[in-house]
Amino acid sequence: MDAQYKPHETERDAQQFWEKNQCFKAVEDTNREKFYCLSMFPYPSGKLHMGHVRNYTIGDVVSRFQRMRGKNVLQPMGWDAFGMPAENAAIQNRVPPAKWTFDNIDYMRRQLKALGFAYDWDREFATCDADYYRWEQWFFTKLVEKGLVYKKMAAVNWDPVDQTVLANEQVIDGRGWRSGALVERKEIPLWFLKITDYAEELLADLDKVDWPEQVKTMQRNWIGKSKGVEMDFDIADHNGDAFEPLRIYTTRPDTLMGVTYMAVAAGHPLARKAAEDNPPLADFLEECNRVGTSEAELATVEKKGMDTGYQAVHPISGRRVPVYVANFVLMEYGTGAVMAVPGHDQRDWEFATKYGLPIEAVITDENGQVPDLSQGAHLEYGALIHSGEFDGLDFQAAFDAIAARLEEQGHGEVKTNFRLRDWGVARQRYWGAPIPVKYGPEGQTVPLTDDELPVELPMEVTVDASGSPLKKMPAFYDLGDGWTRETDTFDTFMESSWYYARFCCADNKDAMLDERGDYWLPVDLYIGGIEHAILHLLYARFFHKLMRDFGLVNSDEPFQQLLTQGMVIAETFYRPTANGGKEWFNPADVEVKRDEKGRPVSAALIQDGQPVEMGGIEKMSKSKNNGVDPQAMIDRFGADTVRLFMMFAAPPEQSLEWSDSGVEGAHRFLKRLWRLAAEHLEAGTPGTLDANALDDDQKALRRKTHETISKASDDIGRRTTFNTAIAAVMELSNAIARFDDTTPQGLAVAREAVEACVLLLAPITPHACHALWRELGHDEPVIDATWPKTDEAALTKDSIELVVQVNGKLRARLDVPADADKSAIEAQAMAAENVQRHLEGKTVRKVIVVPGKLVNIVVS
Repeated sequence: MDAQYKPHETERDAQQFWEKNQCFKAVEDTNREKFYCLSMFPYPSGKLHMGHVRNYTIGDVVSRFQRMRGKNVLQPMGWDAFGMPAENAAIQNRVPPAKWTFDNIDYMRRQLKALGFAYDWDREFATCDADYYRWEQWFFTKLVEKGLVYKKMAAVNWDPVDQTVLANEQVIDGRGWRSGALVERKEIPLWFLKITDYAEELLADLDKVDWPEQVKTMQRNWIGKSKGVEMDFDIADHNGDAFEPLRIYTTRPDTLMGVTYMAVAAGHPLARKAAEDNPPLADFLEECNRVGTSEAELATVEKKGMDTGYQAVHPISGRRVPVYVANFVLMEYGTGAVMAVPGHDQRDWEFATKYGLPIEAVITDENGQVPDLSQGAHLEYGALIHSGEFDGLDFQAAFDAIAARLEEQGHGEVKTNFRLRDWGVARQRYWGAPIPVKYGPEGQTVPLTDDELPVELPMEVTVDASGSPLKKMPAFYDLGDGWTRETDTFDTFMESSWYYARFCCADNKDAMLDERGDYWLPVDLYIGGIEHAILHLLYARFFHKLMRDFGLVNSDEPFQQLLTQGMVIAETFYRPTANGGKEWFNPADVEVKRDEKGRPVSAALIQDGQPVEMGGIEKMSKSKNNGVDPQAMIDRFGADTVRLFMMFAAPPEQSLEWSDSGVEGAHRFLKRLWRLAAEHLEAGTPGTLDANALDDDQKALRRKTHETISKASDDIGRRTTFNTAIAAVMELSNAIARFDDTTPQGLAVAREAVEACVLLLAPITPHACHALWRELGHDEPVIDATWPKTDEAALTKDSIELVVQVNGKLRARLDVPADADKSAIEAQAMAAENVQRHLEGKTVRKVIVVPGKLVNIVVS
């Protein structure tokens, strides 16, 4: 065996073996326990980043480990290929999005293969493949038929230059992120899926999955189940105008007697009516339409409003309060109207303070007194005051009493509401799956038939910034006889909401899913970033329940266990620029001086030797230029080194700080392990291991081997703390290096230890372990080897060390036979020389023996 570790040669040979023998091809086998491991598939942006590498290495380690434990493993890979980034890149580079996307996929696939990930590439697909999205289109038509889809006018962020809807995060300071144009709030017809029909089940079924509690909480908050009171405020007669009552919903009916004004959205019918003969109000409504549509944005926007001139009648007191149009109220949330209680709601307080409206306390503070409202609203619960017959009631009693009064008067009722809103799935962009609907000359809206599917997206299309080219392509949308095809495309969350299921039967040309889905689903372990904790996971759960209700799957949830890996972070460096900005430099281009503890003290740009500022540790990103190219690391050290560092540097849920020295340390360890195996093979041929014929040193190494097997098995299988498993193997390798015994039994014990190192590291550094396993004389490849089992007998010690205390202070250490009884341990402890000195002249009151740990002698 060559004692020099040659990673690139080793990795090439292993990958060729895996590909030739189709080692990772998954086949259904009802006689074996299945394990479906899935990492969130990547957007084909052009090249992998270190976040990808970490995510996919975690999945690969778990997949290989479960395979070695005898499970039938499925680990697929595909591409989340539709979306705005490809379209924008196409505009910038003047190439069709399809070409840009597929070129990127080719490059990223090569990178994934270079890292040795155990994917079943026969199941690969991109979501922009018509063979994939045609089934999404088919399913959508079935949902239309079942009444789970509808189309309605909805307020959106509209970029008048790009002619497209923008997500809330794409609106920056009121302007489109790309065009810079002032964004308008515009109503357009959009398609929606009735996710709200499943709100209760989506909430309840969170108890069925093994997910981080943080993620469950985020989902629960997004679904937002609440119990409150829905009530009506009549609109007082105003010049003969008749209006429907203002219907509002509140979870705090206990504050009802503190209402001092009402607020409605700019799109509310009452606001529009009031603006008909009020030009300033009409202008204000237009201003409101230039504010984004997100609750988060409205929470921070300056509170503005105008009086409509209308008054609302309090449903209990009969008091009349003014009705304002307010920019913090949206038609899309609730009823488009809210009751304002400035004494007990901070947003209402800010508005009332600005416009000189009354602020009244109706809830006591923590001392039972009238709260001070001069600096802000009092938000806590308490007893009611200034509330007439309801004075003195606590929250629940007031809730019940006020709800009963409103119901008795026909002005309200108790209601359970959800914050969750139906899912808008239409986008006015080109690069997405076409929505399978057509419109007739008499206003008909008809889902396409199976024979009309798929609606394929034209691929050779020139895209510019003037909006979707589909709207300018009669060949696409004009069906003749006055019929036209929908030109909107699906939200890309649609594709990512069921891809995990399609992997189970990606080769089926005749159906969306088949019985193989029920074999593999649910996914046993799903791995991805916490940033997908709400929308992607929620939509996938919803989609799964839809597929279940159509008989396509037989499980309730798509992902049984969820692992959310932390970010990859690295140091940042910059120089201030003349215009007040910052020029960021890649860490590879910077020389850092550190103190004796490794902390950075100064940094200079290598190119010119001049100082740069240290910007701290931040997530790897293009904007901070602190990313590390995985390919450069693979080319330099090999894939196994990158994989080992990624798994060793931090537990998967925590952020991983990139460290060049850490990568070099991982590479040194692999070279040391390789050399250790070579030296062991040179030492001679081992005998047959006889566990009953070992000396103390041999027993100690064998005990260390099986302690390591036990720890690594638990760390990888149950705790998913790969770093501690690797640390245990490193300790074992050090013990092997110290073990100097070339007798047949000594070599047999060492062989077991070396092979344990290889097997335990095989999921993490599979290429090196593939070669080492072969060098150790095995015909069966390590990919097909069985995970080692702990020999409990090897863990048994002939003797154990006990500490001896006198009145709680350490006085001696003893080696006692492991099977010694209490009296023998007590006698040996009392006989110890240093213990005897501390017993002179003392009376022994009690001897406490804690088996396996200590003896404490109590004297006076």
